[in-house]
Amino acid sequence: MAITSTALHFSNLQFQFQASSSWNFNPQLSNSLSALSYKPNFQILRTQFPKPLCLASNGTDSASRVAVLDPSLAVKKKAMDIAPGLKGTSIFLVGMNSSMKTSLGKLLADALRYYYFDSDSLVEEAAAGKFGAKSFKESDEEGFRVSETEVLKQLSSMGRLVVCAGDGAVQSSTNLALLRHGISIWIEVPLEMVARGEMEDQMQLAVTDSVSDSEVDQVLTQLASLYEKMRGGYGTADATVSLQKIAYKLGYDDLNAVTAEDMTLEVLKEIEKLTRVKRMMEEAAKPF
Repeated sequence: MAITSTALHFSNLQFQFQASSSWNFNPQLSNSLSALSYKPNFQILRTQFPKPLCLASNGTDSASRVAVLDPSLAVKKKAMDIAPGLKGTSIFLVGMNSSMKTSLGKLLADALRYYYFDSDSLVEEAAAGKFGAKSFKESDEEGFRVSETEVLKQLSSMGRLVVCAGDGAVQSSTNLALLRHGISIWIEVPLEMVARGEMEDQMQLAVTDSVSDSEVDQVLTQLASLYEKMRGGYGTADATVSLQKIAYKLGYDDLNAVTAEDMTLEVLKEIEKLTRVKRMMEEAAKPF
């Protein structure tokens, strides 16, 4: 299908909603929706490690025991604790696209009782799928960027959303400003893991069970280049959650041992810190 318009229409986003201001924890937020250059470690990508059978805990408190026995319960408990202070503020997840980022986003939305959206998927849907979006971008990149901004504009005007934002969200000052309508979190996943996910997708499409070393190196090189281009935009996020740091914190030698629940719990902790600081600032600003 030929795409001639310089902007796409997003009829599926025409919901009734109340506009929300930048994330200032306004109680009337909508409650309805009704550094150094990165050098790839090629060896990590090609090495598989066994996943630990359990997570060791040196703590004695009940929260630690809950996290060990059932991480999903710990996520839900933390979400319940911070939800009142969050007051419906939307969450925008930025960073390289990966299965971890997607799984985290859906889990976070479920825990907070929010709605989940993927901004790239909305653009693709409006362009009749991935191939249509790719064709549109190649034939009219400016129009494609306008469409990305339109999606973010509509999403940022709503409350109670978890949005997995595509790279277009950090490529312009306009889009970065739209992210300020919510809380933005940079989900930092090692490029080797992102590349592995891409290669697995390619193998499924090509119906093959192997890829050459040159193909792996090419994907990593492309991702490293993209990362350097996007890193400045990612760095404007309100907080960063790093998979590598979580693995170190939990005592994992294998990065694959880090689960979506581990990442989601850390995101919730960062959100809790941000809301606490915001509340303290508001209290300090009150007249005597």
